[in-house]
Amino acid sequence: MGTQQLLLIILGVIIVGIMIAVAVVIFHDNAINSNRDALTNDLMDFASRAQQYYYHTPSNGGGGNSFANITMKLLTNNSANENGSYSVISVDPQQVVFAGRGTYLVGMDSVEVQCTVTPTTYAFVKIH
Repeated sequence: MGTQQLLLIILGVIIVGIMIAVAVVIFHDNAINSNRDALTNDLMDFASRAQQYYYHTPSNGGGGNSFANITMKLLTNNSANENGSYSVISVDPQQVVFAGRGTYLVGMDSVEVQCTVTPTTYAFVKIH
C-alpha cells in the first residue's frame, strides 16, 4: 500500500474512535436525564398523594389541613423502586420536602431531585 492509503486508514480509525467516544458520552447523558425524569414523575405522584393527605380529615387517614405527621409509609408501601429511593427531608404543617435519589451517577454522586409540596403547589429542584 501507498503512504496515502495508510494515512487514510489511520484517519478513518481516528474518526471512528472519536465518534464512538461521543456516542458513549451522549448515551450516558441520556441515561442520566431519563433517570432524573423518572424520579420527577415519581415525586410528582408523591406530591399529589401528600396533598390528598393534607386535605383529608384525620378520621379518614389524613392530616386535617397539616403535613405535620406525614411519612413515606403513609404514601407508599415501598420507598424505593427501579428509578431510585425516596425519602421525606423536612416536614412542617404547611410544607413537606421529598427527595429522590436515582440509580445513575453524575460524577461521584447519584442523580437527585427534591420536591417541595405545599397545600396547593409543588416545585422541583435538580440537585445532581
